[in-house]
Amino acid sequence: MNIIVSGGGTGGHIYPAITIIRTIQEKYPDAKFLYVGTKRGLEADIIPKEGLPFATVDIQGFERHLTPDNFRRAGKAMIGVAKAAKIVRDFHPDVVIGTGGYVCGPILLAASLMHVPTLIQEQNVVPGITNKILARFVSRIAAGTEEAKKHFPAGKVVFTGNPIRREVLSARREEGAAEFGFDPARKTVLISGGSRGARSINRAMIDVLVQAAKHPEVQYLHVTGKLEYEDVVNRLEAAGLDLDKAKHIQVRPYLYDMPKAMAMADLAVFRAGATGLAELTARGIPAILVPYPYAAENHQEHNARALETAGAARMILNNELTSERLCAVLTELLSEDDKLTAMAEASRSMGRPQAAADIADMVLELAGQC
Repeated sequence: MNIIVSGGGTGGHIYPAITIIRTIQEKYPDAKFLYVGTKRGLEADIIPKEGLPFATVDIQGFERHLTPDNFRRAGKAMIGVAKAAKIVRDFHPDVVIGTGGYVCGPILLAASLMHVPTLIQEQNVVPGITNKILARFVSRIAAGTEEAKKHFPAGKVVFTGNPIRREVLSARREEGAAEFGFDPARKTVLISGGSRGARSINRAMIDVLVQAAKHPEVQYLHVTGKLEYEDVVNRLEAAGLDLDKAKHIQVRPYLYDMPKAMAMADLAVFRAGATGLAELTARGIPAILVPYPYAAENHQEHNARALETAGAARMILNNELTSERLCAVLTELLSEDDKLTAMAEASRSMGRPQAAADIADMVLELAGQC
């Protein structure tokens, strides 16, 4: 069985794709995969390291208003569609999967026109333009949220949840605390703005951490992003916080083992990307969400509102985020155990830890292997 998987641009498209691939391999070890991405996206670095065959299509998204650059991109898109068609013809896939990003467009369109079964996995509450267009052509749609179903043809879409890495569920609190030198009996707050960091969150956390230094009963693990790390450390030092003495506060540029960090977290301060939220809810971690304001279709705010409405999170808009506001919400939640417990239960009720297995079964059914 041959399967093409396409997803690119950000980790939020790539890691769900990898999870789906690994889950299919467990169910059908003889499956052969080809991952299609772009040369510029993160997938060009990540996928070869995963040991997966990798092919590229040169395509970029269009700007939202008419510009001369859009004509150049349109030309590249036409070439990209032709190359995508050749990739599909040469690999002879039994099914093609798309997990998001512009590169999915030509690959899934070409496969659909060749009558190859196709599936898109939509992570967000509000789909992007690529998946809205592809929905007319593909065979099935795996929706990451119940709210997303209304944007797709009813006969094609199934609510599966978003696939998450197995280690997110298998990591244990004591294991995570030992990894970071924390006390598993104390409450722990995990702060992360994603792999690249979030400047607004990092800046708001400066005064929060300075105040937290006086209260060692709560531990903080702040992941700044590599480009933001030096600036955050300098600002903390200028504010008088000695991180060597405040053992209950750690500031890291990047985490290679986020599952262990999540395992010990009682509360998270996060952006509202779909993959991160899927992992938080699978573990039942309450969250304070600060949506990235420039996400396509403003999908992060929609993602955050869904969790807030369910009682699993609090949302602070990026332009409303201040140290005072963030500190107030943290203080409230950390001091009211009943409230934190209720949020954790609401978060866990939204989690779909079996999502990857359900999507893998859909793929195998499309390929005629079930």
